[in-house]
Amino acid sequence: MPNRVPFNEALLSTVGTPQQTELLDSSPRSRVWRVRLTDGRMVIVKQITDAGDTSADADTRFAREAAGLRLAGRTSGRPAVAPAVLATDRPSRVLVLEHLEDLGRTDDWMPGYAESLARLHALTGPADAGALPAASGPTATDAESFLTLARALDVPVPSTVPDELAGLLERLDPTPHHALLHGDPCPGNDLRTADGVRFVDFERASLGNGLIELAYFRIGFPTCWCAMSVTAAPLTEVEDVYRATWRGLTGKDVPGDLADACAGWLIQGDALVERAHRGTADQFARVPAEDFEWGYISARERLVHRLGVVAGMTRDHDHLHALGRLSSTLAGRLLERWPTLRPLPAHDARPWY
Repeated sequence: MPNRVPFNEALLSTVGTPQQTELLDSSPRSRVWRVRLTDGRMVIVKQITDAGDTSADADTRFAREAAGLRLAGRTSGRPAVAPAVLATDRPSRVLVLEHLEDLGRTDDWMPGYAESLARLHALTGPADAGALPAASGPTATDAESFLTLARALDVPVPSTVPDELAGLLERLDPTPHHALLHGDPCPGNDLRTADGVRFVDFERASLGNGLIELAYFRIGFPTCWCAMSVTAAPLTEVEDVYRATWRGLTGKDVPGDLADACAGWLIQGDALVERAHRGTADQFARVPAEDFEWGYISARERLVHRLGVVAGMTRDHDHLHALGRLSSTLAGRLLERWPTLRPLPAHDARPWY
């Protein structure tokens, strides 16, 4: 029965007995319930499923989420950034989590999001190496696919771009970085509570450079179906909030280069499609022939936005100047061939759940 909460005797003893259950919307890879216990408490129960995955893959996602939530629970007297884990059952891949009251829609949602994102990232350090996988990023195959797309659209590739991309891949190596990354910090995975924004759904948690997720604001929320554009004063504000929060917690400036992080998202074709389709095809190779949609935004629309961002950030960049020129030309070619491509919606059009 899909509405039956998978509590074994150990969970019943630890958490309590369910009295009322409500199955909530979730991805095909999990089942989530809101549960009222017989003592009146509310909890969230999440079960990782193997839909579309092998059992081993589902086990890995469970372990990753449990580890990510455990690390995110290091509040040290500060406001929490994730729900507390009340109990787990590894054999059935079940997590019982604190129930959070979401305050719902607010027009000024980004500063609180940026602050909590920085606090999340600052929770871990070098001593946590190995607690989660290192963040995955672009590869040499991604870089070559991006260049092949440019050639397929008859855009000349400057001779120095391959070397620039090789250097980019080296700089994006996550090994020296140990920030706690959420992995998919998208609308719907951020809950606005009385104590600040808290993040849920840590199945893709990893350790790496926090700039990879700060880049979401500029690059259009690359792992989200609801891509958005943030510009001008709101963009400056949220990046200042993030950097100030990080500095206040760590005593250091945020390491790395935000332009590198944005360029890394640009050259990943898998960032044009939802999670279930990543790793299944060369997504850049599809772009000249079809404009496939994810949510209400098309692949070409996402790509034009990212190209424009990287072009703007790298005009005077020491290591990515030629990539910036290529990005500008490629964006122009896409708009020339498909002039009806739309800009991404503004950030104030984000969906609320």
